[in-house]
Amino acid sequence: MKNFEENLQKLEHLTEDIKKTDITLEEALKDFEEGIKLAKVMEKELDSIEGKVQILMNSPADLLTEQSQKNSAKSKGSKTESGPVLDLFNGDAELNGTRNA
Repeated sequence: MKNFEENLQKLEHLTEDIKKTDITLEEALKDFEEGIKLAKVMEKELDSIEGKVQILMNSPADLLTEQSQKNSAKSKGSKTESGPVLDLFNGDAELNGTRNA
């Protein structure tokens, strides 16, 4: 995720540079091309993240609960302990995305 954040900062910087009044057309075009490349890379990363979220959202609740208990036991150093399981999402909730597939 750090790479995504770095790319976002670069994209914001390029956008600021293009808006400057003292930039040449050649420099603006170069920055624009670099920005388009960064945006495409970031879009692929977002698609990957969205896919992982969809998998988690569509997984059976038993599988999510079991994985949560395993993670809790690992973090406490014991395999027999099971910590609380948070019900962050329930099956009745409507899923509204912000991106078109």
